[in-house]
Amino acid sequence: MYAFGSRGNTGPNFNLLLLIISQLGLHTVEGVWPLPQALASSAERYSLNPQAFDFAYGKRSAAQQGCSVLDAAFKRYFTLIFQDYTSANDVLQLSEDKPFTVEVSVDHDDCESYPKEDSSEKYNMRVSAGQALLNAETVWGAVRGLETFSQLVYQDDSGSYFVNKTEIDDFPRFQFRGILLDTSRHYLPVQAILKTLDAMAYSKFNVLHWHIVDDPSFPYQSYTFPDLSSKGAFHPVTHIYTQSEVRRVISFARLWGIRVLPEFDSPGHTKSWGKGQSNLLTPCYRGGTPSGGDEVDFSCWRSNPTVRSFMQKMRFGVDFTKLQAFYMENIVNITSALNKTSVVWQDVFDYHKRRSSLSVVEVWREGCYLCEVRKVTKAGLRVILASPWYLDQAGPKHNWARYYSVWPLAFKGSEEQKKLVIGGEVCMWGEYVDATNLAPRLWPRASAAAERLWSDEKQTSSVAKAFPRLQDFRCMLLRRGIQAEPLTIGHCQHEYLGV
Repeated sequence: MYAFGSRGNTGPNFNLLLLIISQLGLHTVEGVWPLPQALASSAERYSLNPQAFDFAYGKRSAAQQGCSVLDAAFKRYFTLIFQDYTSANDVLQLSEDKPFTVEVSVDHDDCESYPKEDSSEKYNMRVSAGQALLNAETVWGAVRGLETFSQLVYQDDSGSYFVNKTEIDDFPRFQFRGILLDTSRHYLPVQAILKTLDAMAYSKFNVLHWHIVDDPSFPYQSYTFPDLSSKGAFHPVTHIYTQSEVRRVISFARLWGIRVLPEFDSPGHTKSWGKGQSNLLTPCYRGGTPSGGDEVDFSCWRSNPTVRSFMQKMRFGVDFTKLQAFYMENIVNITSALNKTSVVWQDVFDYHKRRSSLSVVEVWREGCYLCEVRKVTKAGLRVILASPWYLDQAGPKHNWARYYSVWPLAFKGSEEQKKLVIGGEVCMWGEYVDATNLAPRLWPRASAAAERLWSDEKQTSSVAKAFPRLQDFRCMLLRRGIQAEPLTIGHCQHEYLGV
């Protein structure tokens, strides 16, 4: 609270009041989302002019011009920062502004590679007069830093651009920060997936878990087994993902530093597989007649004489969890032989006695999910937490604060156990979600989970303090073409223009 002097006082306090009043029309940013690990910003600000602004590589950077990831990022972020600017404005205009350069340096030239599960996303940035110096270990860290810089830029009422003097040291708290999209229950056009990847990068997510097939449809087009999609998809032409479209998604995601994790769920959730592949599913017998089946339904397996015979041969008795464990162990071994890491849902861990073959467990069931996290980490396995971040449900009970107030490490366990929690995942199942409501149901609620997975927990423990930043970030999403739903009554300087 400021205390001002008596009437007629034109001293320093009065000048301070004039300064405050003069800045009321200035649309400054509330802060970066997700919050960096360490951020120091001052009132000193610098004007930015798109005609005198440039991205450049540092002289000692391992990556230089021709780096596909950063060259593409420079073009993207110029457009995202200066959204009112068109090249036509250059005609016969000479800028009097001093040039401003964002200089990027990375330690490793991983420009043509793909992000890995252990890729560093650490970066630091210093914004001062005429320049921003961005340093990172990898190009993926540089991309995260460029996103942060783009959020530091703001406009006044006249449309002029500014950035404040800032110092940032930043890195993610958890390595795995994912979003699951379900494209079986409702088909999502490729463009909707690409738009989701854009929004994910704005919130610094780094994994797209593509739950590509399930019971209702098999939209993935296989060259080896073409009938899987031609007979199992909702439509064999309009509702499939061709090989080139899948490659497009993966390539697009790479430029944002996002890994694509595909899921072909089995042995359950495979009804659509059976439409294009005869004799693949276990026939269920009722009254001596096979009736078909797809779920991991022990009563179905129990009714099948061939399954029962195999059980006796393997000395499993009547314990069908042993049969399912046997199946999963074979799947995991195939994956390991391909030098890939399998991620299994927690059900597999719960019934699997020989857990040494497992590596990463995704905890998804409701109830005491932290109890499950504790149990899995005690077994020495890594954990992805999904239980508290099922966003496919709408309604007031599922507001952003519910997803923000999640503490992934709030379980009793050793420090070694807690290091095994590698991150979390927002799940958008498709029963009631398609391209018409995907974006507003995801954003900005998914961004609440993004900050929990990126930022320091102690600095982001207050919903009240987070609200103005998230509100500001939501407005930024709107301006970037993301249909993020409102958090409360109010308005944005730039409303969504897509309707």
